[in-house]
Amino acid sequence: RILVGVKRVVDYAVKVRVQNNTVDLNNIKMSLNPFCEIAVEEAVRLKEAKVAKEVVALSVGPKQCTETLRTALAMGCDRGIHVQTDLRTDFMELQPNAISQIFQKIVRRNVLLGKQGIDSDCGQTGPMLAGLLGWPQVTYAAQFESNDGGLTVERETDSGTETIQIPSLPAVVTCDLRLNEPRYATLPNIMKAKKKKVDTLAADEMGIDLAPRNEVLEVFEPPPRKAGILVDDVDGLVDKLRNEAGAVP
Repeated sequence: RILVGVKRVVDYAVKVRVQNNTVDLNNIKMSLNPFCEIAVEEAVRLKEAKVAKEVVALSVGPKQCTETLRTALAMGCDRGIHVQTDLRTDFMELQPNAISQIFQKIVRRNVLLGKQGIDSDCGQTGPMLAGLLGWPQVTYAAQFESNDGGLTVERETDSGTETIQIPSLPAVVTCDLRLNEPRYATLPNIMKAKKKKVDTLAADEMGIDLAPRNEVLEVFEPPPRKAGILVDDVDGLVDKLRNEAGAVP
C-alpha cells in the first residue's frame, strides 16, 4: 500500500494578490500541487506495475480539498482520506510540523509526497514525517525502481544527481519534477472517481497540537519589474552588460 500526499494550492498560473498582510485566497483558482501530482502519477504507475496493491490519497485542509482528492482519484488512486480543517495550509496557520504529525497518525505503509508545496515552498513535511516514523527517506527523487524488497532512488542535488539504496521498506520518498509526466484524467475516470470512497476525519479531534511554530511577520508583493531597453548593436549590449549589469567581466 502507498499513501500519497495531495495538497490543494493556488494554481501555478494565477497571479496572487496580497491583502491585509497575507495572500488573498478569495475567488481564485485552486488546484492540485504540481509536485503532489507527480507523486500521484508515480504511485499509480507502481500499482499498475503490480509493485503496490493500493494507492490512498491523503489531503489536509478545508472541505474544498475533496475536489483535489477527486482529481487524484481520477488519475488512478483507489480511495481518499480527507483530514478537514479550516486552518490555512500555506504556512500562515497550519505548518509542516502539524501536517507531518497528521500523516503519522494515518500512515501504515510507504509514503510518496511532492518535494514541496508551491505555496509555502517549505519542503519539510517529508523529512519531518520520516523522522517521526523512524523510517528511511529520500528527497527530490528523479527516478526510482523497486528491487529485492527495497528501493533504488536517483535524487537531484545542487551539483547533479546521486543514487541511494534503501534496503528495506517502508520508506518516505519526496518526488521532484523530473520523475515523470503526470497523465491527464480521462472523462470516464473522472466519472468513476465520483463513486470512489473518501473518508473524512477532523484534524482537531486527532490529539495533535495544530498551533504554528513560526509567525509570518510580513507578506508583500515583489517590486514591479523595470522596463527593458533597446540597444543599437552588439557593442552597446556588451557595454550595458559589463558596465551597468556587471554580468560580463
